[in-house]
Amino acid sequence: MVRSLRESKARLSELVEAANSGEDVLITVRGKIKARLTRVAPASGAVQGRQWARELKAFQKSIAASAVPEMSAGQILDEIRADRC
Repeated sequence: MVRSLRESKARLSELVEAANSGEDVLITVRGKIKARLTRVAPASGAVQGRQWARELKAFQKSIAASAVPEMSAGQILDEIRADRC
């Protein structure tokens, strides 16, 4: 399917649905093809939704466990102030 840029702007939702259905949509500017809408290939081997969320939570827990400060904020400020004198 070939559509002009002007028509594509007005009917983008329809063109995206057509591309999702497997039809290539070519977009022209002044009669020359400038872009193509096409279906996105399914991700192969990529981490999917829930698995990604579980991995993220595990990572956050590992960071939080190792982020225990050796000094309190007050001790750090006292040390910085002592360096100024």
